[in-house]
Amino acid sequence: MILYFLFSFSCFAQKKITVSKDRSGDYTSVQEALDAVPSGNSKPVSIFIKKGIYKEVITIDARKSFISLVGEDKDKTILTFDNHAGTKLPNGDTLNTWTCASTFVYGNDFHAENLTFENTAGFAAGQAVGLRIEGNRASLKNCRIVGNQDILFLSGSGVKHYFKDCYIEGTTDFIFGAATAVFKNCQIHSKKNSHVTAASTNSIIPYGFVFFDCKLTADSNINKVSLGRPWSPTASVTYINCWMDKHIIPEGWNNWKNQANEATARYAEYNSSGPGANNEARVKWAKQLTDEEVKQYTLKNILGEWNPDK
Repeated sequence: MILYFLFSFSCFAQKKITVSKDRSGDYTSVQEALDAVPSGNSKPVSIFIKKGIYKEVITIDARKSFISLVGEDKDKTILTFDNHAGTKLPNGDTLNTWTCASTFVYGNDFHAENLTFENTAGFAAGQAVGLRIEGNRASLKNCRIVGNQDILFLSGSGVKHYFKDCYIEGTTDFIFGAATAVFKNCQIHSKKNSHVTAASTNSIIPYGFVFFDCKLTADSNINKVSLGRPWSPTASVTYINCWMDKHIIPEGWNNWKNQANEATARYAEYNSSGPGANNEARVKWAKQLTDEEVKQYTLKNILGEWNPDK
């Protein structure tokens, strides 16, 4: 029986699973496909998701690592739900920041490509997470993460993630959490006069959110957005070679109404460009990196031995 289980598991791990709304695949919902993955899997499992709107709360269990979700078309393959903080559940529980996501990723070595992660709770709903990642070494490429407040929650302290060629939009603190994360060639779009990031980096973690070659844009009526405010006193956020539109305020950063944060927050820029780049007007407690200092910001230094581009 043990040999049979190992054989069956090996075959499953090598299989490409397909999810389709029209019943042409193996499953009609993403969660059904994930539930079929055996706990403790140690080999990559690829789940191909055909075009469609999948309205379901999706959870990748901590016991299920090496899972890839690959969409057919990032604009037309949409994983969505409308939970938000304050929602009352039938069992009497009330959702909060940690529990209101549309998609939860607890497993390690997660990968997503060509997908939209969405929360449709609405502009006035308050905290409404589209994607919460707790596991380690998540990589997302060519994905959209869309919604409003707190849309991308990178909640694991000390874990590391990689976002490449992604579009991320939101209103308040829409990229937040304690993780180390690299954003490469992403578009970061603001839909409200508020703050892009709310990092809560632990003091012993050298890098928080690092944006390389990203483009910061906004809706046409938005004109007062900060690059970030510290959810924890030692928040770390760095923008390197990023283009910023005019919605970014001249002072750049916000201390979250606590002057003490100015002594501990680790905020930096290097070679910012565009109408929102204003080195001379930036707050004095944020850093402009030198040519020598920026050399320390390599993928290896930030992410360690993990190379998500392999």
